[in-house]
Amino acid sequence: MKTIRTLAVTVLAITLSAFTFKTVDKGYSIGDIATDFSLENIDGKMVSLADFKDAKGFIVTFTCNTCPYAVAYEDRIEALNKKYAKKGYPVIAIMPNNTEVKPGDNLAAMKARAKAKGFTFPYLMDKGQEIYPQYGATKTPHIYILEKTKKGNVVKYIGAIDDNYKDPEAVKERYVEDAVDALLAGKEIKTTETRAIGCSIKV
Repeated sequence: MKTIRTLAVTVLAITLSAFTFKTVDKGYSIGDIATDFSLENIDGKMVSLADFKDAKGFIVTFTCNTCPYAVAYEDRIEALNKKYAKKGYPVIAIMPNNTEVKPGDNLAAMKARAKAKGFTFPYLMDKGQEIYPQYGATKTPHIYILEKTKKGNVVKYIGAIDDNYKDPEAVKERYVEDAVDALLAGKEIKTTETRAIGCSIKV
């Protein structure tokens, strides 16, 4: 009886630890090395971070066509790319949603949206939804700023673009701009994490 009880406790502990592991594993934290990827762009080509030889880092943006928050930030994401790509921090946009759940986010729709808005950054499809869980992204939009180092692409900021999705004119805290400006100046980032505001990623 004692052996059975011990066995039951052991099995319960293993089961709980398995669930705990899944709960604790929330993707990247500040200071982690982000793994590279190879994802299809709207032009049909496969894109990796390694393709950007002259980049100093990246503004990785999980976004989509169908979320009102993502749509509200489209112009600001484009502005970030125009401002920082030439300084070594290009925007890399990734669409993470399950397109069976959100057909408005399929590749054809992504192409149409990019053309209509004049996107100047890569807009990649996370086919199979393998990349966003590695990062720990939960929203669209959700931003990860990476700094290219000898060790790899180090995560330096995670969260929102700024503090006001409704009105760009009312923004007081420009989290992404402040973080990239700090990196370019060789300074510490004042705010490294904020809560991403957006729609939940559809699985």
